[in-house]
Amino acid sequence: MKALVTGGGGFLGGAIVRMLRERGDQVRSFSRGAHPTLAALGVEQIRGDLSKRELLIKSAEGCDIIFHVAAKAGIWGNYDDFYSANVTGTVNVLAACRANDISRLVYTGSPSVVFDGRDVEGGDESLPYPDSYIAHYPQTKAMAEQIVLDANSPQLATVSLRPHLIWGPGDNHLVPRIVSKGRAGKLRRIGSEPCLVDTVYVDNAAEAHLLAADRLIPGGNISGKAYFISNGEPLPLWDMVNQILAAAGLPPETRSIPPRLAYAAGAACEGLWSLLRVSKEPPMTRFVAKELATAHWFNIDAARRELGYEPRVSIREGLLRLSQWLATEEL
Repeated sequence: MKALVTGGGGFLGGAIVRMLRERGDQVRSFSRGAHPTLAALGVEQIRGDLSKRELLIKSAEGCDIIFHVAAKAGIWGNYDDFYSANVTGTVNVLAACRANDISRLVYTGSPSVVFDGRDVEGGDESLPYPDSYIAHYPQTKAMAEQIVLDANSPQLATVSLRPHLIWGPGDNHLVPRIVSKGRAGKLRRIGSEPCLVDTVYVDNAAEAHLLAADRLIPGGNISGKAYFISNGEPLPLWDMVNQILAAAGLPPETRSIPPRLAYAAGAACEGLWSLLRVSKEPPMTRFVAKELATAHWFNIDAARRELGYEPRVSIREGLLRLSQWLATEEL
């Protein structure tokens, strides 16, 4: 198999690339930068932006499958930037599939596409998209996912995976945010309720993508569907956060603020940042306040049953690996 991986130099994309190479697949990466780790794996690298349709089409020549992992993530930013990367970029990836007669597309989605601000406890893939969103990332990821699933056809099989809160060694998003804020004393619990959340270790998320790819065929039973992916080990949110802090040698966070105050602070920050046109991420947003004050864990029975997915790396083992990695890194 020859695969094109968009975002192959990123955290999840890099893990997918590594696993593909370990089993002998040919891999081409499409990323904005050059990555020595990919070169060491014998990966062909093409540098480019998802907005460049013709370059994407050229990059996909000779490939059998595309893993579309690249996206603009984050809790703050210009809507047009999110739309360009997440929606237009996805439309361009689909164009690359069609132009090159590629019959399989594995898309990396997000559970946030179904988050409406309320608790999600054991929710499955029947959860609807909400009518509105309070952040650009989930809104544009929802738009892109619907485009991907609607594109499923007898010529092109598509599937969307929704890994929840990916973490592990090499993380450049979730773990660094927790560690840096914890080290600076800027973390606060939102509310006092022990809201359950689930997460997914990066290797488990990557393996789910390979499992989906191997089962994805036009007209098959997983084509045109979305699947939640997690470790299947829901924990109280702040237990998980404190375990990540402990892996970094930091004390647990016990201070808290009321959810309503956090939400009001997020709304105020968003208004002020927008008024002043500040591009830097504000200390709080409405989306973050809601995420930190609600339960959000998902039923992964469909992934187990239809993808053959089973988390191989437990949270306990993952935290041990994370601790070993953090001991060698400066975050």
